[in-house]
Amino acid sequence: MDDTLPPGLPVAPPLGASALPPGTYDGTLVMVTGGGTGLGKAIAAEFARLGADLLLVSRGPEHLRSARAELARLGTGVTTAVCDIRDAERITEVFDGCPLPGVLVNNAAANFPVPAEDMTPNAWRAVVDITLTGTFLMTREFGRRHLAAGTPGSIIDVGASYAWTGGPGYAHSAAAKAGVRNLVETLAVEWGPYGIQVNGLVPGLMPHEDMTADIRGALDRAGTHDARQPALRVGAPRELGWAATFLASPYARFITGHTLVVDGANWQRRGLVGAPVVPVRDQLGLGPFTG
Repeated sequence: MDDTLPPGLPVAPPLGASALPPGTYDGTLVMVTGGGTGLGKAIAAEFARLGADLLLVSRGPEHLRSARAELARLGTGVTTAVCDIRDAERITEVFDGCPLPGVLVNNAAANFPVPAEDMTPNAWRAVVDITLTGTFLMTREFGRRHLAAGTPGSIIDVGASYAWTGGPGYAHSAAAKAGVRNLVETLAVEWGPYGIQVNGLVPGLMPHEDMTADIRGALDRAGTHDARQPALRVGAPRELGWAATFLASPYARFITGHTLVVDGANWQRRGLVGAPVVPVRDQLGLGPFTG
């Protein structure tokens, strides 16, 4: 054993490495929602390294422009589409304007920390409509077209571990992600007979430059994060991309209806003695609720 290795799970191989053969996705169009930033862009990059052409979907045209320029340097074809995934008619237009993708990655979501008692109806609707309804509408359009064409396909829904555990401070997102997890399990059975895989993928803490200011602020208030993970390190966005490329690959064809958690066992962490409870309002630096 090398005594110079740090404790915890070893660091990931370098950016650009891959466990799958070169050209695994040659000739495949991969559609990634929320693909212009953060983890969506990291997932798209790993498909591109394996030969896929990309269709990035986002509400933000400026994000799409920068991501397209960055990902095109990997030598793959990159197209973009501005789309609010809550809009079923616009989704149809996007699919009409491109070849039928072989892989759909539903990564787009909305989230921000807020105590449930402070949450407005509009805040609830915005997060649930983007995260759950938008995922369903994209999935439905992809599935209908493959069913009509008689072709196989693969869907990956990016979820969250609080779909199982609950998410204090994120009631809207936790409820929506629980719905997404259920969609994975339901549609895998409905569409399996037609060659369509449906799987989920849950990231752990994988810091990146596109985190929203409120989520970044919540993380910063917590201090160092490596020591808070059973792996004694946070994840790298490319590690989520590697998991996605495997799940949609020919080597995972018999995996469907499964949600793969890529978080170094953080969501399963339990202490021998429970930690002191800190109310969500205190964690967010808020004062008492006044109605």
